[in-house]
Amino acid sequence: MIDALTAPFHYDFMQRAFVTALLVGGLCSTLGTYVVLRKLSFIGDGVAHASFAGIVIAYIRGLNFELGAAVVAVLTALGIGYINRRGHVSLDTAIGVLFTGVFALGVFLMSQVRTSTVDLQDFLFGNILGVGPDDLWIDLGLAAIVAGAVAWNYRALLFTAFDPTVARASGLPVFFIDNMLLVLLALTIVISLESIGIILVAALLVTPAAAAAQVTRRFVPMLLTSTAIGIGSCVGGLYISYYAGAASGATIVLVATATFFVMLAIGRQRRRTSPVPSAQ
Repeated sequence: MIDALTAPFHYDFMQRAFVTALLVGGLCSTLGTYVVLRKLSFIGDGVAHASFAGIVIAYIRGLNFELGAAVVAVLTALGIGYINRRGHVSLDTAIGVLFTGVFALGVFLMSQVRTSTVDLQDFLFGNILGVGPDDLWIDLGLAAIVAGAVAWNYRALLFTAFDPTVARASGLPVFFIDNMLLVLLALTIVISLESIGIILVAALLVTPAAAAAQVTRRFVPMLLTSTAIGIGSCVGGLYISYYAGAASGATIVLVATATFFVMLAIGRQRRRTSPVPSAQ
């Protein structure tokens, strides 16, 4: 049993993969709690797809892929917020318009690249085993920025997540906090692109938090449960990927999805067996 757990760590690329899994699982599930509470589940998928254009542009210009993805992801996230507030357009409509347009730009630019030494499709489906030392350091730096910003603005993010109207009346800079959340979400998606992939990253943002919401309605327990599920899904999925020879991004999301249904069953059982208040 011990040998089965330690065998993957004999390889440097697996060590980097597990560190990346901890980062991705922790950050996605933490930000995902705010995403689920604010009903922004679609925005993760939108920003992730839009970042593909940044990856292609970075490849064409010979720049760092994650830098290109970060710039386009942040601009898209802020653009979605701007159109939603100033254009009197619903949030889901703004997301649909921007992310499809920017993603189409990425596909168009990729079609113009006649010869490619890099398989850009790895970013669509993820390849956590391909995370190199430089990529890991960039991910660690971005993760530190995101984690620090969330910890520093914990109360403000919590207040605006539950009641933005009261938060605005209390003097909180709701506009700034909303934009900050969008930027943090974009950076979290960028960290996850190479490991989970554009297509699957939205699942890791939403599924752990949705699973946690089945068993608790209090914010702190929900946040901790979501984080535990996110990290556990990434690490467990990586082990399954290693021994089954399967795609790592897919196994991680499948573990998270299975956990959601387990939590759903637990939540239903709790509600069924909990005593109903009498109307005396």
